[in-house]
Amino acid sequence: MSKPVADTREGYRYFRDITTRWMDNDVYAHVNNVVYYSWFDTVVNAWLLENKLLDFAGSPTVGLVVETSCSYFSPIAFPDLVRAGLRVSRLGTSSVRYEVGLFANDNAIASAQGHFVHVYVDRQTRRPLPLPEDLRSALEGIQVAS
Repeated sequence: MSKPVADTREGYRYFRDITTRWMDNDVYAHVNNVVYYSWFDTVVNAWLLENKLLDFAGSPTVGLVVETSCSYFSPIAFPDLVRAGLRVSRLGTSSVRYEVGLFANDNAIASAQGHFVHVYVDRQTRRPLPLPEDLRSALEGIQVAS
């Protein structure tokens, strides 16, 4: 397995600022790894909400997380500002692979990066469904060549 290389900001299509909190730091004086996954979830769902593609209570189709990963390159610690970059690297029939880069403050190189895969399913049966057309169209707007 080859070692991942940290991305630069230019590879991402959408950004959201996330403020670190004192409680995010662990005993090693940097943000604990579990918080990074929370930031992945935050940037993906913020993008969905801003594009009016997520209805928590009423949508008949919901996205379930089926896979995540994260590679760490340099520490982030309170009181850093995290600039979370988002892109789509793969669109399937019922799934999407989001890729997230986490940039500390004004750094051009990612402190961490990873991916987050949603499979869209029927809310009741949990069986996969094709991506809704409005969602697919919006996702294509932040898709990058793989």
